[in-house]
Amino acid sequence: MPRTMKTTYDLIAIGESLHDVFYMLDDASVNCIISKERCVLCLEYAAKIPVQEVVHTPAAGNSANAAVGASRLGLKSALVTWVGQDEYGDLIRRALQADRVNHQYVIIDKKHPTSEATILNFQRERTQLVHFETRDYAMPRLAATKCIYYSAMGAKHAKFDRVLLKELKRQPKAHFVFQPGTTHIRRGLEPIKPLIARSDLFILNKDEALYLLPQNGERTMLNMLSVFSGLGAKQVIITDGKNGADAFDGQAHWHMPIFGDHAKEKTGAGDSFAIGATVALLKGLDLPTALRWGTANSWSVIQKIGPQAGLLTSSAMQKMLKRHSRIQPKLIK
Repeated sequence: MPRTMKTTYDLIAIGESLHDVFYMLDDASVNCIISKERCVLCLEYAAKIPVQEVVHTPAAGNSANAAVGASRLGLKSALVTWVGQDEYGDLIRRALQADRVNHQYVIIDKKHPTSEATILNFQRERTQLVHFETRDYAMPRLAATKCIYYSAMGAKHAKFDRVLLKELKRQPKAHFVFQPGTTHIRRGLEPIKPLIARSDLFILNKDEALYLLPQNGERTMLNMLSVFSGLGAKQVIITDGKNGADAFDGQAHWHMPIFGDHAKEKTGAGDSFAIGATVALLKGLDLPTALRWGTANSWSVIQKIGPQAGLLTSSAMQKMLKRHSRIQPKLIK
């Protein structure tokens, strides 16, 4: 980074934004295989299904959630994202402004509408129907920032990934957090290796880690953490729902349990964990403490509907950590 480049932001998040609509169902059923690891949501075909409640989140998506979460925790954040020239795009800009997220990098796509997600919530679990519009992604000229946070994009993001790596070379001191989205995961491990190698924090969930790694290899939690660490990630966190989260910095392996198993709605649990941990690290706190920040933020989010209503402020974070002071990360290795 040139010495004359003055830092403007604490965090710039990059990724596709969505307009989320939540349908809270009470007339459905769930069928599972014996192990209950795979289940299907069943609705009566060709029927009118009553919906208990409908909730809208205008500025959602992994990176939007991160930008809002960072702002609530006291950081100066901005969001690089793409929206349509439509009502939902306007709502996203207004929602970001209300949460003090700078929207100078919100790019209007005049050819395609704003992307959307429909979330069906039943018995505290959610099924997401996500539609990313087809876009030609272009990187705006970014101001200097302490952190670049990269997450979910639409299908045509491969070229943008390479452009982002060039931006990271232009800002070598920027802390890089990579939380791969579904399109990154589905392309497999090889295409995202350069992003993992540059990451200061690589964070994903256990199902995503299992998908990326060879089927015939050892896939214990420590092994998976070690593989990603070996690819160059300075710190790796793998979240595992009710089983908590694990982290590895190349030497120490930590396990963090959850604060409690009660949840109202689980959308945004991973995003809130990721940004909570990221902010802690940016504040100079250690990895075990970052795990607690992520856990606190995630636990708060799942007590409400949607990915942002429960995002903690700085003061609320301290209260939450104190309230659950007995729950601490355990050093495994």
